[in-house]
Amino acid sequence: MTDSEKSRGDLTTEKQNPLSADLDTLSTIEILTVINNEDSAIADRVKEAIPEIEKTVEITTEAIQNGNRIFYIGAGTSGRLGVLDASEMPPTFSVPQNWFTGIIAGGDDAIRKSIEGAEDKPENAEKDLMEAGLSAGDVLIGISTSGAAAYVMAAIELAKSNNANTVYLICNPEPYLDADADIIIRVDVGPEVITGSTRMKAGTATKLVLNMISTATMVKLGKVYGNLMVDLMAVNDKLVDRGTRIIAQLTDLDYEDAKSALFKADKSVKKAVVMVKKNCSLEEAEKTLEEAGGAIRKLLNSD
Repeated sequence: MTDSEKSRGDLTTEKQNPLSADLDTLSTIEILTVINNEDSAIADRVKEAIPEIEKTVEITTEAIQNGNRIFYIGAGTSGRLGVLDASEMPPTFSVPQNWFTGIIAGGDDAIRKSIEGAEDKPENAEKDLMEAGLSAGDVLIGISTSGAAAYVMAAIELAKSNNANTVYLICNPEPYLDADADIIIRVDVGPEVITGSTRMKAGTATKLVLNMISTATMVKLGKVYGNLMVDLMAVNDKLVDRGTRIIAQLTDLDYEDAKSALFKADKSVKKAVVMVKKNCSLEEAEKTLEEAGGAIRKLLNSD
């Protein structure tokens, strides 16, 4: 079936959900229970897409190792969730700001308010991607829960023409608009509690998938030791405390000595651990980490 023969009404995310058909007649607790029951199935739907998510992590990891970047692009809720995930990478894993970049149709103003019709302007995708610096070898993850955003489809086509890797994340069995992406992640969330309101189940599924992609990529790049956030930079009191406790756990120092080590390492947890374990200076720790590709496990296992 060609795109021109498709009907938006055939999309599962546009169909009425029989389990919420009488939603406006229910009590508050009943409304909340319906929403919660529908949400509870989302993780299983995401689980079915793990093979495609795995392939995505493989290419995002390789891209960053090769000096390339990851782009999320979407409209409305999809775009906002991409911007959110990208913005959380630097403070969580101490990575450069441009490793992950979120782009939303309509520009930054669309993060806080709806820009009507932005998803239907494919011509803006090229401008936005070129301004963001998309290049060959990068990874573009186009997010469109219905697969109906012309802006996202155009972005995927442009990325492919520039020899970037492409991923299409949708929340229907098939997209409304076909795109020749290298990987298609399909999370079939079914009809929404409020018909067509993809900020709900589809939004939840999107957040879960983006968390998995970015987190697994960071783990593969050595930004985590065990399940500890060893690459955080202690930029506030909460993170100073967390970093201190991580250092104490990995080095057997008491809390105060671990905190002192953190500040000697310019508030870098990973560097502090290396300084303590190797009994070396900050400069030596930095060199040692660089030679190990930032993988602290290799260094700790060598003791």
